[in-house]
Amino acid sequence: MPALRFPAWLATRLLGVIPLLTLAGCGGGTQDAFAPACPGAAIVRDAADLSRTRGGQRDLVDTELEGRITGISGSCKRDGADTVVTTVQVGIELTRGPAAPGRRAELAYFVAVLDGESILDKQVFPLRAEFPANADRLRLAGDDVELRLPVRESKTAAAYRIEVGFQLTPEELEANRSRGRR
Repeated sequence: MPALRFPAWLATRLLGVIPLLTLAGCGGGTQDAFAPACPGAAIVRDAADLSRTRGGQRDLVDTELEGRITGISGSCKRDGADTVVTTVQVGIELTRGPAAPGRRAELAYFVAVLDGESILDKQVFPLRAEFPANADRLRLAGDDVELRLPVRESKTAAAYRIEVGFQLTPEELEANRSRGRR
């Protein structure tokens, strides 16, 4: 049987079309072929740190717990034409102080969704940390937080902002503000 021969110009054009056909197969060739825009994310400066001391003292030997939010990670995916689902995870570093009453710490952090300066939603998440016998410092990640953001053609998920921080008492918040940025 004789071998099939294509003119060189035809083979070159076919090879150029194959990648386009492959990409068109992803997401049905619509605007959903790529991940949707995600909202911006930020750590609230005044709520980025946690410092708990025995009796409200400010001496280093009175420190029970120090905490810092170290980062935010996440992803976005479309859920229908009018919703983007954003999954967020908050990274936290904790240090057990010399005045800690035990090896367990309980605290909370929040995740808020803003549209401009308006808070659309804020959820508070408790976090329990258990320090091993040989460690006074822990790096933790909070549970995945799923947020459903309404979108339309004129407003993508990038129009929203996600902010995270420790859920502080008024006294802890004031101490952070008076201490300034660490």
